Amino acid sequence: MYNFMAAFIICGIVVIIGEVVAKLTRAWVPSVFVSAVVLLLGYWTILPKELVTEAHLMPFANTVAMFLIITHMGTMISLEALLAQWKTVILCVCGLAGMCAVAYFVCPLFMDRALVIAGLPPLTGGIVAATMMQQAAQEAGLTTAAVFAISMYCIQGFAGYPLTAVCLKREGARLLAEYRSGRVKADVAEEETDIKAVTKLPEEQKHAILHLPDEWNSPIVMLVKLGFVAWLAMLAGGVTGISGAIWCLVLGVLFCRLGFLEPNILTKANSYQIMLFALMMFIFDGLKDCTPEMLVAIIGPMVTLIVFGILGMAVVAWIVARALGIPVWLGYANCLTALYGFPFNAIITESMCAEMAATEDEREYLMSKIFPPMIVGGFATVTITSVVIAGIFAKML
Repeated sequence: MYNFMAAFIICGIVVIIGEVVAKLTRAWVPSVFVSAVVLLLGYWTILPKELVTEAHLMPFANTVAMFLIITHMGTMISLEALLAQWKTVILCVCGLAGMCAVAYFVCPLFMDRALVIAGLPPLTGGIVAATMMQQAAQEAGLTTAAVFAISMYCIQGFAGYPLTAVCLKREGARLLAEYRSGRVKADVAEEETDIKAVTKLPEEQKHAILHLPDEWNSPIVMLVKLGFVAWLAMLAGGVTGISGAIWCLVLGVLFCRLGFLEPNILTKANSYQIMLFALMMFIFDGLKDCTPEMLVAIIGPMVTLIVFGILGMAVVAWIVARALGIPVWLGYANCLTALYGFPFNAIITESMCAEMAATEDEREYLMSKIFPPMIVGGFATVTITSVVIAGIFAKML
């Protein structure tokens, strides 16, 4: 009864269980954590070690899918939104620099440096950074480091969610005190404009020089165009010595502005979810090498890296926020988006605003002040900076 289709179904069920738990807990228990636990327990009991390979999700996931997704991420970056929230972008980049600096120089006093190198990029970002570090560790023959990168990706949200909630509640209380005192007044129209400017994708480049007419732009054509840009990025990586993943991100932005790639192109080609599914299962595939003894051994290093990482981020975020005139609690919350990214930054922000506000006007006021920088923070950390950091750290292994 067991064949490649059964293996594919099992992989899908593992992810579905994670999504269900995340919905029931309003994302406070990360879906990736639940899926990882289910798969790990399965590997220790009844599931075959080669489940992902037998589902034929390899090697597509760690080659074509990964580079297409990174290039696709470039088409989702709104340069206008980043420019409008330039202070948030600078703050988040500096916060991640503080995290990396403190963790890189302090953590090796308590743990293996290879684990620090493998775990930092997943801590600063999302699935792409984790994939890059897992692959680099496996190629270097560092099995424990590869498992460490996966584990860091799966549990980082547990540090990010409560800390973000505390920061946003402190900032929300300050904003509500100002609003209720009558010193400020919400401008609903301005709020809606700000939020749309941050969350909407760049407009179609209808008149750009490389734009292809819609009647010729089928899903297959879009995939080929995306593949062509990713291929150019790999060539650029070979010539410059800079990671091809970084070039995928840069060229994705450039070719989207030129009209050659559509904004959010993988979604429009009806291919994003299947590629993300394959990439996620590739990451989880590394858990087959994790024994109970190995898991126990890496718990201490994971806690150490997270603690020193977020402390380094907090110190630098406080300094830079004060220098840029950004409220300190809001600034730290913006940086913490690195630990979970979109859509969890939106979910946490919306939930907090709804919970703290006594009226709809108060909720709108809180959203107008908190939502835009929180969304831009996720773009600046997970979508951009973490990929750059992973490209640099992967070479260190």
